Amino acid sequence: QVQLVESGGGLVQAGGSLRLSCAVSGRTFSSHAMGWFRQAPGKEREFVAGIIFNGDSPRYANSVKDRFTISRDNAKNTVYLQMSSLQPADTAVYYCAISPGRFYGLDTGDYDYWGQGTQVTVSS
Repeated sequence: QVQLVESGGGLVQAGGSLRLSCAVSGRTFSSHAMGWFRQAPGKEREFVAGIIFNGDSPRYANSVKDRFTISRDNAKNTVYLQMSSLQPADTAVYYCAISPGRFYGLDTGDYDYWGQGTQVTVSS
């Protein structure tokens, strides 16, 4: 059974930083792309960042480009999202997701397993 477990969320002041982690089990992690999404109250889940199976070609939503960094450690079956210069607009539940293939997509339907989500709250 494929499982994804996020950690690292919390409450931070505007301008601060957080690092999210997502540990994956039940699938050959190094053969699959990973993505981070977020969902704010009353809004649809949106793409934040994606990374292909070997760690190359990260892609970011325009709203987080130059502030967030996605990375992965295939030896630890873990994907990370380093978030800096956080703003109140970044407040959301953050989800990691694994793709059925080597390359990521930008839509929720491009991923077949999801974590439970971790809350990130940025105060002004």
